[in-house]
Amino acid sequence: MEDVLKAVVLGLIQGLTEFLPISSSAHLRIYPELFGWGDPGAAFTAVIQIGTELAVLIYFRNDIWRIVSTWTRSLFRPEYRGHLDARMGWYVIVGSLPIVVLGVLLKDVIERDFRSLWLIAGTLVVFGVVLGVADRVGSTERQIKEMHLQHAVLMGLAQACALVPGVSRSGATLSMGRFLGYDREAATRYAFLLAIPAVVGAGLFELPEISSGDNDYGWGPTIIATVVSFVVGYAAIAWLLRYVSTRSYTPFVLYRVALGAGTFVLLGLGVLSA
Repeated sequence: MEDVLKAVVLGLIQGLTEFLPISSSAHLRIYPELFGWGDPGAAFTAVIQIGTELAVLIYFRNDIWRIVSTWTRSLFRPEYRGHLDARMGWYVIVGSLPIVVLGVLLKDVIERDFRSLWLIAGTLVVFGVVLGVADRVGSTERQIKEMHLQHAVLMGLAQACALVPGVSRSGATLSMGRFLGYDREAATRYAFLLAIPAVVGAGLFELPEISSGDNDYGWGPTIIATVVSFVVGYAAIAWLLRYVSTRSYTPFVLYRVALGAGTFVLLGLGVLSA
């Protein structure tokens, strides 16, 4: 029962934080440590994120179907190749390559060195400041229909930074989008679409690790946490998407800096173990 309770709490944390630019992986590393539960592990974190991405797949099902079907037709029918949905299919594929390649190459480093709370606290603060600067200085002239391949690659490279917990997939992608001049809604929608192959791929890649000794929770609690993250994520996604798309990122910047600074203090006092 204790593991089930932990799984429910971690699923709640994942569902509430995945769509905000505050790094769900950082929260899944910091709060279990604060509760005295220890590190749930990279595999557990990656797998339960499939739950929130399933919520994204269902919520954006019409957009995803349109993009996939148009992209597929464009492979055989030239008249579809200039269509925005066909181009968006290529942009998501190309933009996903950096995080896929680096994720495979750096797997051991990600699961070991990148989970240091000192590093996570630092990335929360630094990339929180980056998000704030991007939101303040970035223009809002470009719409998603104006995206081109170079920008897709740059936003994909930004997303790859989220291999370090604390960076935030959405936060890094939104920051790059704002620096490139896209409005909040365009940057947010592309960030959501770009995250799907990366998160689902990472979760499937880490599935075999769930039954190994490196994961303290096992299949039962991991499945429970994944289901909870899906339910909570789906219930919150519409509001969160609307908020992130239209409001200033300042509250998230302040929260990130406060959480990172607080983590530094607790590490220094010995309350948290890195």
